Amino acid sequence: MLILLTHGNHLLSDRKQARKMQPYPPLQTLIAASLLRSRGVDVAFFDTTFDRDVESAIRRYQPGLVAVCEDNFNFLTKMCLLENRKLALEIAGVCGERNIPVVINSSDASDHPQSYLSAGFDRVILGELEMTLLELVQYWPEQAAGSAWREGDQVRFGAPRTPIAMLDELPPPAWDLVDVSSYRRAWLDAHGYFSLNLVSSRGCPYRCNWCAKPLYGDSYRHYSAARVAAEMECVKSQFAPDQIWFADDSFGLSARWTREFAACVEQRDAQIPFRMQSRCDLMTRDTVDALKRAGCSEVWMGAESGSQKILDAMDKGIRVDQIHEARENLRRHAIRACFFLQLGYLGESWEDLEQTIRLIRETRPDDIGVSVSYPLPNTRFHQIVQTQMGRKANWRDSDDLEIMFQGAFPSEFYRALADALHQEVASSRNHTQYQQAWDKVEQLRCACC
Repeated sequence: MLILLTHGNHLLSDRKQARKMQPYPPLQTLIAASLLRSRGVDVAFFDTTFDRDVESAIRRYQPGLVAVCEDNFNFLTKMCLLENRKLALEIAGVCGERNIPVVINSSDASDHPQSYLSAGFDRVILGELEMTLLELVQYWPEQAAGSAWREGDQVRFGAPRTPIAMLDELPPPAWDLVDVSSYRRAWLDAHGYFSLNLVSSRGCPYRCNWCAKPLYGDSYRHYSAARVAAEMECVKSQFAPDQIWFADDSFGLSARWTREFAACVEQRDAQIPFRMQSRCDLMTRDTVDALKRAGCSEVWMGAESGSQKILDAMDKGIRVDQIHEARENLRRHAIRACFFLQLGYLGESWEDLEQTIRLIRETRPDDIGVSVSYPLPNTRFHQIVQTQMGRKANWRDSDDLEIMFQGAFPSEFYRALADALHQEVASSRNHTQYQQAWDKVEQLRCACC
């Protein structure tokens, strides 16, 4: 039977992402499609990034099974946003009307399998996608390890599935299934350059207590350096992107791997300017030197806070001085240093926030991303604050930023502070807007005193 793969991340349903206009193809979905094809499965793909009319694709392809496979490397799907859930449930409804079996794999579905099964999904794939999906497709309608299903009013769970040990055994993404030109147009129209995504690893071994890991847990596995360099060479030749975004939770976790990666990229002449995410304490001089040789142009780090008290409360495992050191190491190599900041963590006072503001003014990062502490299921942070939470348990989209527990300040204050911090690092600062942004923060702060 033909398997139709799709996902639930529609760009225009997210206010913030529609403004930013930085879309990436659903890498995880394309890897799954490639694996199925390599095992002789007939596959079609419908991309909801720009078009959410999955019903038309179902009419066109008449699939025997629909698989909603979220891009598990995309931070938006890890946020378990209500707009993504809404589209996924719409797809289940369309399949139900046509008696087409439908399965799903996502962080949100792994957290809430009963809700998704009740809404019409026949299986929820828990954790890592590929091997469970392959088994379900090959032996449908048999049950499979690594999945959940309904028997009457009960939810049943298959045995846990062992994660893929050797990622190099997976085929490259099925790039031919996606209309890369639509992504190119979106990037060129909005920014004047084209960025494409790759991944070099899965998971993260660190244990920040607010970080949800429903798919990979605390495991960490990486592709070989040679394999990643080969994929860079392939997309450079095939698509000629101006930039690569490595979507890993933490790229180059091993200094040795990073040095080997730089050597492989140089050997293949595969350099493409790339952006990636990492940790401040990993940005040592030797590692930054290797990243520069490989083509790195920008590093995003989870600085989170300028208060050591808050970093320790988060179990972040870094020191404030390491944030300063990482910023300087990247500056020496002319690599943009960008910080993720998290506001409103439990116990954070105005004095702690002042330390974060001071950190930004002293280190002068090239860019920042600002969020508000967001309690997701099965995290220690969620366990601590769940008695304070009301009915709302998920953000609508990535622009929501509602504080859903008893924070020191209301959501409006944190949104205003986020805007002011963005003004702080703006490359072309408007003095009037800058002053107005900080005046609003002060007014809201005083109103809470």
